[in-house]
Amino acid sequence: MTHIENIKTLLKQIFVSKKLWSCILIAIVPAMLFYSLSLIGLRSLGFETMEILRDPAQQSGASSFLGFLSNIGIWFWISSAAISFFTILTSASVIKKNFKELFFLTGMLSLLLAIDDFFLIHDRYVHQNICYLTYAVFLGCLFIRHFKMIIAIEGFAFLTAGIFLGLSIFTDLVQSEVPLGYVDVQIIEEGFKFIGAATWLYFIGRAASSPFIFLQKR
Repeated sequence: MTHIENIKTLLKQIFVSKKLWSCILIAIVPAMLFYSLSLIGLRSLGFETMEILRDPAQQSGASSFLGFLSNIGIWFWISSAAISFFTILTSASVIKKNFKELFFLTGMLSLLLAIDDFFLIHDRYVHQNICYLTYAVFLGCLFIRHFKMIIAIEGFAFLTAGIFLGLSIFTDLVQSEVPLGYVDVQIIEEGFKFIGAATWLYFIGRAASSPFIFLQKR
């Protein structure tokens, strides 16, 4: 009976009604909908099922390290976005209001950069000047509205990230005028972006762990 009672207790702890429905409605159902709609939508556009499901390297037989540095850079953006939104969601009751806006802006900017890099938005779908202007607006809002907080948290990292990302954009815009080969220009441009993304992630991590963001206990 002891073992049976332990099993019953364990099952009650696992199948808690509130937690069960929360998991189903927030994780399982949205995942099923996204998966199904993506599969149906992309197949209607002419993609084969395996083209949608399998990794490009598997389909082409290419090396798994194809685009290695680009993929790591996307991880940096996704990590920055995840930390920003996680900080807002988990610290809503103890985080200062103005810091919620700071993390919302950093999260949105990081997410946009990740989507751009992953789907090659500014290379194929939207004019690069529009994308670059959008990023500049986000960075400008961050710097103007939260200047003091940024300086207090990690001003050097924020400034460094902005400089390297700016250099990456500048190199992309003037690459046709630079007296270097395409490969050399790409090494420089992508290097600037990679360092900028890494420094941006460092800034977000420092901001999320900073004591400045939390309400003072009375």
